[in-house]
Amino acid sequence: MKNIIIAVFLGFFFVSSSHAQYKIPEIPKKQTSVYDYSKLLSSSEARSLEQKLVRYSDSTSTQIVVIIINSSNGEDLNYLASKWGEKWGIGQKGKDNGIVLMMAKGDRKVAIQAGRGTEARLTDLMATKIVELRIIPEFKRGDYYSGLDKGTDGIFEVLTGEFKETRKRKSNKKEKGLFGVIPFVIIIILFIIFRNKGGGRGGRRSGTGALLDILILSSLGRSGGGFGGGSSSSGGFGGGGFSGGFGGGSFGGGGASGSW
Repeated sequence: MKNIIIAVFLGFFFVSSSHAQYKIPEIPKKQTSVYDYSKLLSSSEARSLEQKLVRYSDSTSTQIVVIIINSSNGEDLNYLASKWGEKWGIGQKGKDNGIVLMMAKGDRKVAIQAGRGTEARLTDLMATKIVELRIIPEFKRGDYYSGLDKGTDGIFEVLTGEFKETRKRKSNKKEKGLFGVIPFVIIIILFIIFRNKGGGRGGRRSGTGALLDILILSSLGRSGGGFGGGSSSSGGFGGGGFSGGFGGGSFGGGGASGSW
């Protein structure tokens, strides 16, 4: 009797394990940024998102891949996203700078997995913030394209050090305005001082003058906003996939996931 119970238990365990094992497709011939296996997005939405991510990869070499499935068949979505990135080799060879944003619509779950080359910047904490603040609020409204679009913009911002929470905080509004003005006031004062000191000199600019130029350009650059904000339009891109295709694929686990 004892042996029968053990056999039944083991049989149940193996059946459950096989059911939970999601079969990852083979690496596609067209290695690009959006794979919608559940046909959730319209063709124009998928094309717009794909083009945005391909443009980002062309300018930074980081490959962000959006994968949409209906269900993970009971498998942990975070783990599945990591395995998927490993199998396909998402990211550039030698850089492992791939990122997987996976959505299981039927399970109402989403996950972000970063390759080893990007996880120092796209930490688990930052990925969690993107999921909770950018993606899930849109998914709850039923706007899946907007959630994926804003989520990928959030990843852009994290990688360039410009990610900000979108929650409004009244107490910070005045402080933000004050601290935004102070650097410009300091720069103007420095500019007047150093211009008066070096007004009669010709030839090359002094080291201080060059430093001042850098400070001014840096301040102007910061006032221009993030990399990907509002970049969901298709622009002039004509289609296609990642230049050079996949070649990385080292994923360390961790990541972030959430449900709605």
